[in-house]
Amino acid sequence: MLGIFSFANAQETTPLINATLEGVVLDSVTQEPLTGATLQLAGVTHITKTDKQGHFRFVTGQKLPLTIIVSYVGYETREVVVTESPTTIELVRRSANLGEVVVTSRRRRELLQNVPIPVSVVSGALAEESGAFNVNRLKEMVPTVQLYSSNPRNTGLSIRGLGTTFGLTNDGIDPGVGFYVDGVYYARTAATTLDFIDVEQIEVLRGPQGTLFGKNTVAGAFNVTTRKPTFTPEGKAELSYGNFGFIQAKASISGPLADHWAARISFSGTQRDGLLYNVATQKRVNDLNNLGFRGQLLYEPSDNLQILLAGDLTRQRPDGYAQVFAGVAPTQRAPYQQFEQIIADLGYDLPSRNPFDRVIDHDTPWRSGQDLGGVSANVDVKVGPGTLTSTTAWRFWNWNPSNDRDFTGLQGLALSQAPSRHDQWSQEVRWAGDLSSNLSAVIGVFAFGQQLNADPAHTEESGRDQWRFAQNSQSELWQTPGLFEGYGIKSYPSLKTFSGAVFAQVDWAITSRLRILPGIRVNYDDKSVNFRRETYGGLQTDDPDLLALKKVVYSDQAFEANIDDTNVSGQLTLAFKASDKINTFATFSTGFKPVGLNLGGLPNSNGQPMLELAVIKPESVRHYEVGVKAQPTRNISLGLTVYNTDVKNYQAQVQAADLSVNRGYLANAEKVRVRGVEFDGMVRFSSFFSLYGSLAYTDGTYVRFTNAPPPLEETGGPTFKDISGGKLPGISEWAASFGGEAATRTTSLFGQEGEFVFAVDGFYRSSFSSNPSPSKYLVVDGYTLLNGRAGFRAADGVSLYLWVRNAFNKDYFEQLLPGAGNAGHYAGVLGDQRTYGITLRYTF
Repeated sequence: MLGIFSFANAQETTPLINATLEGVVLDSVTQEPLTGATLQLAGVTHITKTDKQGHFRFVTGQKLPLTIIVSYVGYETREVVVTESPTTIELVRRSANLGEVVVTSRRRRELLQNVPIPVSVVSGALAEESGAFNVNRLKEMVPTVQLYSSNPRNTGLSIRGLGTTFGLTNDGIDPGVGFYVDGVYYARTAATTLDFIDVEQIEVLRGPQGTLFGKNTVAGAFNVTTRKPTFTPEGKAELSYGNFGFIQAKASISGPLADHWAARISFSGTQRDGLLYNVATQKRVNDLNNLGFRGQLLYEPSDNLQILLAGDLTRQRPDGYAQVFAGVAPTQRAPYQQFEQIIADLGYDLPSRNPFDRVIDHDTPWRSGQDLGGVSANVDVKVGPGTLTSTTAWRFWNWNPSNDRDFTGLQGLALSQAPSRHDQWSQEVRWAGDLSSNLSAVIGVFAFGQQLNADPAHTEESGRDQWRFAQNSQSELWQTPGLFEGYGIKSYPSLKTFSGAVFAQVDWAITSRLRILPGIRVNYDDKSVNFRRETYGGLQTDDPDLLALKKVVYSDQAFEANIDDTNVSGQLTLAFKASDKINTFATFSTGFKPVGLNLGGLPNSNGQPMLELAVIKPESVRHYEVGVKAQPTRNISLGLTVYNTDVKNYQAQVQAADLSVNRGYLANAEKVRVRGVEFDGMVRFSSFFSLYGSLAYTDGTYVRFTNAPPPLEETGGPTFKDISGGKLPGISEWAASFGGEAATRTTSLFGQEGEFVFAVDGFYRSSFSSNPSPSKYLVVDGYTLLNGRAGFRAADGVSLYLWVRNAFNKDYFEQLLPGAGNAGHYAGVLGDQRTYGITLRYTF
């Protein structure tokens, strides 16, 4: 969303050397000092904040005049040209909106209006006030973002319909959307399920990225910036309470430790009762149980050096991510293999056939325990006319799940568990700065390594009813007592990868209005996988006929694969400033998603694994985009982007009827295309009332996919199907975010200054396919959600809000999933019903 801001006019002055730059930041109307306003020297990384009297001070040897970017919550951000010291800067009040106007997407702080990239920006303050405490809720503010999560491991994050493959996760491919926190790349999309901890700003870059960011991505990137340690003491404590036993507590404190040293400690904790009821265990499930910590230590001996050490740890222990029975699709299998006949023969019926009764009877516990954390070191050194940045990081992810993948109270699958341990390390070194008065550049190198192993093994185990789900003939041998009960597989997947890259982008101002921005990336990937699967349990027998039946369900499998690949990609952007109020840009870029390796087992053909599917070709992307950013008046900002993305060898996640690969396997679609139009805008009718909105039209199509698996209703027919021309999964043709906020003039409540606010925001998306191969049964209907909040907001002291989410209690699915073995039944991931509560915040 474009931000509203004002420009200070540069004046012709004689450059002066000045050892210090100091001044005061005031409210333009009341002339009161603003405490904690952020000031940034344009083009460098050093930041300072105002004290309680609104004063600030830079120690600098640079020449006057200097350009400073000044921002403060609840006020317009200004870019000011300072010609003398001391100086006075006045800020104008504004309503909170989606467009904080200072971004770091191009590895420097600059005004969003000037950035020739389609970027959506959400401030940390707005995310907190609207209850968007993780990416799943944030997607309601950015309609081009799609996130689907049947559990943290099986989380797909996409932008414009491209990114993580849709469906159950296969660890052998890279995400197509980069997720960065303070410059550190997070390789696991499970990180997107975490609660935000002390976030300053979230930037969503749309389109291929790789000439500015460490990891190449085909669809875009999330650039999350947390609040940094300050040399002025400050802190915040927040407590929220709502229905369903919702409790969320957040706290942060920051301040100096000694000369040149400052620290910040942050905490977040969230709990909520379950939203589903399990009649078998007589307890509620799908609760929230999250704890997160983050600590930072800043060393800043001068303007020329900044060292930031950070560490974080998050623990999640939900009794949750259960899916509800959503329906049955008739398949092309024999009548005795249909779901309704199977449960009738077993004398079973479902506790409810209405998924929105939110009732289940699952006999296998749902568990989604995960621990994530890591440490990082960011070093910024002023080198010549720019800044050299080194980002070193190590991260880990421990995953301990349990799932009931038959989605019923029957013992089809008794166990479905994939405990894993993931470790990653990364190193990025990057220089960004000005080479001349009209030429700037970003040049960097990036290295990334990861290792993923089962911890200790992935387990799939049949229960007493599995024989009836797996039965593929009328032979009475299927009913042999104990043949499948306790029969399962233990899989031992191991993945090692290394990625190295050199990247560069320059920004050449040919004239004061015309700029050209070429960029290039050279990338090397080396991957190896070792997969071993062993059967165990069940009836011990030497009968070859019984052994053949057991092999229909599970079989041993082992394979290894090693692959390396080199890719060259790049982009070329032309940016033209048509006037002081209109900026335009056009981009052509190429990109890729590295070669993939199947890490969940391979489907069998004629009793043998299809080894040709072990290695998946890399995706190749060609992307075209044109955009306009305009500010026709001081109170209106608009943005329009039109794009087309073609992907060859699209890496698709598919679901097989083979229980051995019930987490799916990877395959290449020959070509897909995504194209669309995006519009966003904001209107500020006064200093105290604003409206904003974003609208996205997205058309995602399989241009050619001739060897796709059949949809659920065609299970039992041909093994593969030509789905060319079908819709890509997870993409709504239309999606929109909208909202507005009204605030009073500054007033007093309980002896403190602040403003009363009322805000409403909404999210709409049209229907979308929820299966890699389009199925008329696995289509999620469109829906609209409306949220609201009202209360008293203060920059310092106590703020109080009442809030409601999904105000009209809309029943909707977030995702539909076929049951293991594709017997015809499918389950749904439900969106939350209406929630409401109160938030109390204290800031100093």
